Amino acid sequence: MSELLSMRLDKWLWCARFYKTRSLAVEEIGKGRVSLNGAHAKPAREVRVGDTIALRQGQVPRTVVVRGLSGMRGPAPVAQQLYEETADSLVLRQQLAEQRRLAPEPADAIAGRHDGRPTKRDRRSIDQVRSNWGERWSASVDDLKR
Repeated sequence: MSELLSMRLDKWLWCARFYKTRSLAVEEIGKGRVSLNGAHAKPAREVRVGDTIALRQGQVPRTVVVRGLSGMRGPAPVAQQLYEETADSLVLRQQLAEQRRLAPEPADAIAGRHDGRPTKRDRRSIDQVRSNWGERWSASVDDLKR
């Protein structure tokens, strides 16, 4: 951490290792997923020590307070010294992690998926519906001429 007084928001997010590249940081800022001190921010917005940044990494919302500025991207332990996550943000992240852990498997949400493969009888009924699909629902050219 050097004696910088301010730096670009996108560069700070990259240095603090919230995003892998600066272009990803710019993209997330452009999509409105990052706010600085409660206001919509642009990538070139100046960040200072003490500012509050609300961001989203994937589905995980985070709120951090800027504790330092660095002119270069360093190792993760050094990057973690650049910010401090708020207590509310930590609690929310833990609750969301618990919800994801207890949520049903996505494959189970698909109807009939947990029953296994269709039987020969099921397969024949599926094929019957598919073969009659065009006859029942599509409009033919002859129907339009009437």
